[in-house]
Amino acid sequence: MASLYVIRGKNQGRHFVLRNDAMTLGRDAANPIHVQDTEVSRRHAEIRELGVNEYQLTDLGSSNGTFVNGARIETATIRSGDRIQVGKTLMIFTGGPEPVSPSSNHGVDIIRQVKNAELSSIRSSLTFSARPPAEIRATTADDQKSSPNSNQWQLLYQASQTIRRTLDVDQLLTQILELIFNSVQCDRGCIMLVDEESEQLQPAARKNRKGARSADRIEISKTILDYVIEHREGVLTSNACEDQRWDAAASIVQAGIREALCVPMQGRYGLVGAIYVDTTRSAGQYVDSGNAHCFNEEHLQMMIIIAQQAALAIEDTSYYRAVVQSERLATMGQTIATLSHHIKNILQGIRGGSYLVEEGLKQNSFDVVQRGWRIVERNQERISALVMDMLSFSKERQPHLEACDIRETIQDVVELMQTRATEQGIDLVWDAPDDFPRVYCDAEGMHRAILNVVGNALDAVEGRDTPQVHIELQRRADDQVAISIRDNGTGIATDDIRKIFSVFESRKGNRGTGLGLPVSQKILREHRGDIDVESQLDVGTTFTLHWPIKGPSEALDSGPATIG
Repeated sequence: MASLYVIRGKNQGRHFVLRNDAMTLGRDAANPIHVQDTEVSRRHAEIRELGVNEYQLTDLGSSNGTFVNGARIETATIRSGDRIQVGKTLMIFTGGPEPVSPSSNHGVDIIRQVKNAELSSIRSSLTFSARPPAEIRATTADDQKSSPNSNQWQLLYQASQTIRRTLDVDQLLTQILELIFNSVQCDRGCIMLVDEESEQLQPAARKNRKGARSADRIEISKTILDYVIEHREGVLTSNACEDQRWDAAASIVQAGIREALCVPMQGRYGLVGAIYVDTTRSAGQYVDSGNAHCFNEEHLQMMIIIAQQAALAIEDTSYYRAVVQSERLATMGQTIATLSHHIKNILQGIRGGSYLVEEGLKQNSFDVVQRGWRIVERNQERISALVMDMLSFSKERQPHLEACDIRETIQDVVELMQTRATEQGIDLVWDAPDDFPRVYCDAEGMHRAILNVVGNALDAVEGRDTPQVHIELQRRADDQVAISIRDNGTGIATDDIRKIFSVFESRKGNRGTGLGLPVSQKILREHRGDIDVESQLDVGTTFTLHWPIKGPSEALDSGPATIG
């Protein structure tokens, strides 16, 4: 499924799946692709599916522009691996057809033949070091005019630009073959990659020139391949490279003249694969041309340049995948370690409460049983809250919006927390306005978001002289509903405010999971809203949960906006 993966910006690591035919991207939370970037317009761009695995990116009159692979665009068709930049946010687009399994031979056969006969077909061989880049740059204009294909420097530039367009290996191989066919007059070509397990070359991509018989299998001599790999040289082969062989070989007259180029793909750390192209002419065409060959050393040099650039790109892609996988494993390890710690503490609480219940039953003491049961009950609530927070945070979902009486939701939260507030001597105040319009929200999700914030506020005022938590519901001038939860706790330092919405960041020690506020923020953003925080040390903190009163369809009718 097509998606966007954020690799730079405030949303780094966020993964947006393109589930609909058209999805807008912008700073406003109303966009399905919500980008937290002040340099991004409210409705910045749109990604639209044109057909099967075909997507178009359109700029919606943004202030700072939309860029694809470094170039500013108005409208562009995007391909898997393209880099999309809006403001300071950089994303990778993945889409297109499912990659072909490298186990498929793509109509390519690596065959064994007589070694000496095969090696005698090598007309020329060349390594990259045989003609270093400095010599390529030193080529004169006269040299270029006399050379049949003297665009090495331009080709090197084209190759570097081509491989920068994608981080997907299958897309990369297709583009490399396209570049080769535009540079060398070959009929067929294929790219073979080294299989990690067998360490053998396996066909990974193939291309036929238009008009060539695509059903024909490409037969590549294993002897030639072994020579290319062992010597790290590109070779130019022909079955008519010597007149004596030409006169005597009736098979050549019947099958035609086949010339081929085969070059190694040498990366920074070792061999990545090999590239093979060939062309076939009839014996008559060969004679008419004065026994002239289709391929020459210039073509061989061009192939070596392309192969080296392709090898470096494949290594970079492998490195990128390894980094992503490493980050995923590191995140998974951190998550498991943190959750295990919290679950262990909760289980210890349940075990302690169970022990008191058992002792109370033995002593026939109702007070001890009741005290133990309260401990068990509190820890049951903690484990339930942890599981619900995990589900809410991990699950990508669209909220079920319907017109709700938000006062009832807040009242239910207050009733749930009132017993705890009374036990701790906290004054929990709730100002319920008599007249308030029904608002669009997912009542269950919003209940969880408010409950998490109120619970944090109760924790924050513990130990204060006159602890108080005040909840207020208002309708703002921008037609948004705002729920303010104010406490007179110890407050939050300015530097810590940036961290409190990060997963597993908690200042409560063993009591906190670090999931409550991230879950609440996620729910509010699913409602096209957010949570604002104002705090002063030793005075208190105010969390304001706000989102549009109107439904999403009404909010999206305002058209593209620019950064103000």
